[in-house]
Amino acid sequence: MRTVIDLLVERLQGLVPRTGIVLGSGLGTLVEALEDPIRIPYDELPGFPVSAVSGHAGELVAGRLGGTPVMMLSGRVHYYEHGDANAMRLPIQVLKSLGVQSLILTNSAGSLREDMPPGSVMQITDHINFSGLNPLIGEASDRRFVGMTGAYDSDLAVRMRRAAEAEDIPLSSGVYMWFSGPSFETPAEIRMARTLGADAVGMSTVPEVIIARFLGLRVAAASVITNLGAGMTGAELSHDETKDMAPIGGKRLAVILSRMISGGGKDIG
Repeated sequence: MRTVIDLLVERLQGLVPRTGIVLGSGLGTLVEALEDPIRIPYDELPGFPVSAVSGHAGELVAGRLGGTPVMMLSGRVHYYEHGDANAMRLPIQVLKSLGVQSLILTNSAGSLREDMPPGSVMQITDHINFSGLNPLIGEASDRRFVGMTGAYDSDLAVRMRRAAEAEDIPLSSGVYMWFSGPSFETPAEIRMARTLGADAVGMSTVPEVIIARFLGLRVAAASVITNLGAGMTGAELSHDETKDMAPIGGKRLAVILSRMISGGGKDIG
């Protein structure tokens, strides 16, 4: 950890972001919006997990967004890649150690609502950990008993909604259900998820929320909708569909986040 922190402090050249972002598929436009970006591939950072999922860049990018310093994790490692729910702990710990106080998580997700079609954006207001997995399993101290009632910070949520309104971009809201993946859900599982109160399903983010709250970070999250859930259209799902549709909603979410974060050059942390 010390080696990674020392390396990054040197590379960041005095930049001290208070806001971190984990970028899912389709959010490359947000990286492109950075002023004076500093890009560091994960494989140059000791201990950082490198994803083999197509569509995830696998690099840490820092810079200024509308004058506000930010640090982005462009790409993530998923539980389904190695069977480790704690895979993103080191990168999030590094953000925390470098001064990040607020973490914004993004992902691609399947919609369970006809009124939230592919290309739309959903603000995550709560989640259901259907996988039953938890990144804090094995944590030795009582700190593992993390309260999740306020997992998604209300002030950050308001700021995200106001940014969407200011940009005149529709922003849905709802509950995200985490399935372990990598196979997509069955039509029966989608019907179950809707019955349990989920609005979208996906294969990431929830363990990162738990880790972030364990570390004392404020959290906001949003999903780019890439498809309707299995059985809702009769068509089969595929990762190609995710990669094709993610940039459409990703551009909308990038505009929202740019407005949310810039805020006149002041950190949201």
